[in-house]
Amino acid sequence: MIPEGIHWHRTAPPPPACERVESDLTADVVIVGAGLTGLRAAITLAEAGVDVAVLDAEKIGFGSSGRSGGQCNPIWRATPDDLRAKFRAAQAERLINTTLSAADDLFDDIRRYNVECEAEQNGWVQAAHTRNAADGLKRLHAAWAGVGAEITVQSKAETHAAVGSDAYDFSLHHAKGGFVQPMALTRGYAKAAKAAGARLYEEAPAQKIKQTGSKWRIETPQGSVTAEKVILATNAYTDDLWPGLRQTMLPMYSISLATAPLTPEQQATVLPGRKTIADTRLAIYYARYDAGNRLIFGCVGSNDSARTLGGVGRLMNGLHTVFPQLKDIGIECTWAGRIGVTQDMMPRMFEPAPGVLAGVGFSGRGIAMTSVMGRSLARKVLGGHNDDLPFPVSTINPIPFHEISRRMVPLMAPSMSVKDRAGVVWDRLKPDFSEKET
Repeated sequence: MIPEGIHWHRTAPPPPACERVESDLTADVVIVGAGLTGLRAAITLAEAGVDVAVLDAEKIGFGSSGRSGGQCNPIWRATPDDLRAKFRAAQAERLINTTLSAADDLFDDIRRYNVECEAEQNGWVQAAHTRNAADGLKRLHAAWAGVGAEITVQSKAETHAAVGSDAYDFSLHHAKGGFVQPMALTRGYAKAAKAAGARLYEEAPAQKIKQTGSKWRIETPQGSVTAEKVILATNAYTDDLWPGLRQTMLPMYSISLATAPLTPEQQATVLPGRKTIADTRLAIYYARYDAGNRLIFGCVGSNDSARTLGGVGRLMNGLHTVFPQLKDIGIECTWAGRIGVTQDMMPRMFEPAPGVLAGVGFSGRGIAMTSVMGRSLARKVLGGHNDDLPFPVSTINPIPFHEISRRMVPLMAPSMSVKDRAGVVWDRLKPDFSEKET
């Protein structure tokens, strides 16, 4: 049996020393959640001279930030025109411009703070698994290239060469994409935040929040932190600390495996340019290398274990479908993590009360957009105007029938896989009236 274990925990540099909340403390700002969002906000605040305390219920990076695929895929599924239709004109343009720079900003941060996180910015291949999906990618390309994104169309031959697979006949290449070791990035942010003066507290679950005059008190089992402002940065691991926040998104699950290191001969035929790949399936397949030349391959799961409802089988089937040349490769481990998904697949920045902010719902774009959100939350705390932020600031609006939808989540991965297989079969059966490649 393939062992369960989070691969990134095995290869990340050690975290900085953290404290425990064992008394009643004070700070200017308290951040709940020591993942990428909360820690990036803490860096900006501490650099500005703010006394900031960061609390995590578990260890730093316990949640999505230490479990994701680590792929920096910065472009939204929505087009710029979709964003303009959804938001006010100026807001949409800020979000579009921020999206265009998000990947470069992340890798600039990594260099600025000397974060050792196996960062490589070699590009992202977004591959179509059917002709209908290819048509959708063509529209996405036209829309984002039209506002300046560095995206190119890849033909059948170019796609096969870039991926090392004939599972896809069309793709986009996003030049700004790349990947990181996500736990290493998280711990690197933690070290940078601590170096700037932030206080980090682990195993300090926030059990209650209440207002005391003009300030807010976060209570933990052994003590509390009272601060003028609060940032909630718990994303898919959000509980009921603030009423309604958990109900603004659904917890989807990402499951992954790490292969044994590929030989040089295998590397020459599997993602030979060390790009990342993600395809257009509902139960999306994605892959990238780590620094040890292992292939990290993932798809959608059902809960916090990769073994639930055929998850490992789905992973292995996906790996062998995309990379049949790896049918005999050894598998070192599998793991799972939650993704906070909103109804429109866009993040949310909330201000549910004066002095309280929250940033959640990255919907599969967390490696790039958590840093954007962290910086944005810090700017808001430091007095930034809403009209200067990339994300609109709103009040909490829970998803209707959230509890019913949440209970259905475990069944979504297998049902999406069935739909994906049906789509591939239909795609092979229907006539192709498109022009053949020259």
